[in-house]
Amino acid sequence: VQLQASGGGLVEAGGSLRLSCGASGLTFSSDSMGWFRQAPGKEREFVAAISYSAGRTYYADAVLGRFTISRDNAKNTVYLQMNSLTPEDTAVYYCAAAQGKGPGTSPLQYDYWGQGTQVTVSS
Repeated sequence: VQLQASGGGLVEAGGSLRLSCGASGLTFSSDSMGWFRQAPGKEREFVAAISYSAGRTYYADAVLGRFTISRDNAKNTVYLQMNSLTPEDTAVYYCAAAQGKGPGTSPLQYDYWGQGTQVTVSS
């Protein structure tokens, strides 16, 4: 199983980025997907999650209304559109897969993790 996250970078406050996470080795269309992030010195925290059919999405309060999670099961890819970025969004962002399960907000609910992509928002 491989999850490959990409799309991170350096952006000014107020800007946007779109993260992508390509999956292989999974029955992708049966797996819920999530995005988490970890800032230096902090624990990994939930950002967003999406059910296998994309019928349900969940967001952390800190990103609600600014971030949008989506997926393309034909491409085995999940996306995180991030708008109105602030310096507080600076972190390494990780995608994760919950095999055959519903979307969750705890890292413990996820079975596979990508390598992370750095997002840095300058003020």
